[in-house]
Amino acid sequence: MLPLVGVESMRRADAAAAILFPRQVLIRRAGFAVGRTVLAELGGGYGRRVVVVAGPGSNGADGRVAAEWLRRRGVRVQVLPPAGRQSKPDLLPACDLVVDAAYGTGFRGSYEAPAVPPGVPVVAVDIPSGLNGDTGEAGSTAVRADVTVTFAALKPGLYLGRGPELAGRVQLVDIGLDPGRPAPGRECNLVEDSDVERHVSPKGRDSHKWSAAVMVVAGSPGMMGAAQLAAASAARAGAGMVRLCIPGASPERLPPGDAVTEAVGPDGWAGEVLDRLDRFHALVVGPGLGRTDVVSRQVAELVANAWCPVVVDADALWALRSCEGVASVVARREVPVVLTPHAGEYQRLCGSPPGPDAVAASRLLASRSGAISLLKGSSTVVARPGGDVMVVAAGSARLATAGTGDVLAGVIGAFVARGVEPALAAALAAHAHGRAADLGPAEGLVASDLPVLVSAWLSSRRCQTAPVPDVGHGRGAYAWRRSWLPRN
Repeated sequence: MLPLVGVESMRRADAAAAILFPRQVLIRRAGFAVGRTVLAELGGGYGRRVVVVAGPGSNGADGRVAAEWLRRRGVRVQVLPPAGRQSKPDLLPACDLVVDAAYGTGFRGSYEAPAVPPGVPVVAVDIPSGLNGDTGEAGSTAVRADVTVTFAALKPGLYLGRGPELAGRVQLVDIGLDPGRPAPGRECNLVEDSDVERHVSPKGRDSHKWSAAVMVVAGSPGMMGAAQLAAASAARAGAGMVRLCIPGASPERLPPGDAVTEAVGPDGWAGEVLDRLDRFHALVVGPGLGRTDVVSRQVAELVANAWCPVVVDADALWALRSCEGVASVVARREVPVVLTPHAGEYQRLCGSPPGPDAVAASRLLASRSGAISLLKGSSTVVARPGGDVMVVAAGSARLATAGTGDVLAGVIGAFVARGVEPALAAALAAHAHGRAADLGPAEGLVASDLPVLVSAWLSSRRCQTAPVPDVGHGRGAYAWRRSWLPRN
């Protein structure tokens, strides 16, 4: 994982570096890095035209150093100031590339970027001007870059909110700043493909179906689709055995599929599921259960008494009602619970919408509930109750269709059953979920496409760790995973 460092931490690192280096040294390093990127984007320098929009601060200084470096390589460079906040920016002169060095991470408010000639690429210095470095908030007139050259560490705002849309390709450059290690409970990291390869281990030679078994409690009469999606995705993500229990279903009308599907009673079904749970390593509960008082009582009983990690999704989130409701259930457990709300479900749990700062919002839910929080959005943020955060930027608009959340719940369950620590499993599942969508059609992707695409993407990655040993199944075998639990 790559660390994401907030604006205030970078400001402190910049101040600390001034003790070791003259400020001009850091500016020259940054400017040279920008110049090299621009030259690579142009494919050569002689006779090319570049416009640098350079503001009054450090970013502007970086841009002016880049301009001078480019001039020495034959590039015709014009340096312009950003338009004043009260004046409307004009169309920039004709050129082959624009360097945005107007404002950096310290800028607050809205910025009206000048109009770039059609088809001309933009290279942003450290962060696109007008983009909030912590939250990814931006106005409609912020800079839209093709490449962002960022210094010392990646900023959260490049991967949250509108960050991925505005930053383009992000290049990280070391200029000698040391952000240091965050305080305990304040880590924020970006999930990469290699993290899935490293932590989702291949099945061992002696594995069998019970080595990674997932129980899914989902669906209800007339609402079978969500249950089938969750069960199918768990199987496609590597669960050897998936049992789907559908409360209130008629045994004669159970849906077909690869999961072992069973009907449980319309009331009192939590006890039936708990009796069957002994051989399973993960429990997924919620998709398509419906929203009744019976569901509320049964979900609370099931989550409180399940001995394995539980993924609480969709209608099960509704059933637990609030952070306090979740906390009262989690307090009775020894192993983790993963909550997977979207913005509307988050508002019901916390009493207010998540707002623009997804990292702070996910941390708040985890802290108040005592559960792992996976806050869905254009970027997904996973927070542990202790405050550490993982950001997943692999999602795209392809996932903005009904049922994709049910698929994600199943993938999380499979990764937990395969031996991944639950918070990490949630983050890696969200990453694989987003990467899998990239394999599907750009238009018209539906949730039922995703389980096979998840399988295809995972199959394309080569795990770097040794296979997880087969330690059997049931409560006794679960002891090897106790390292998941927090230590006092």
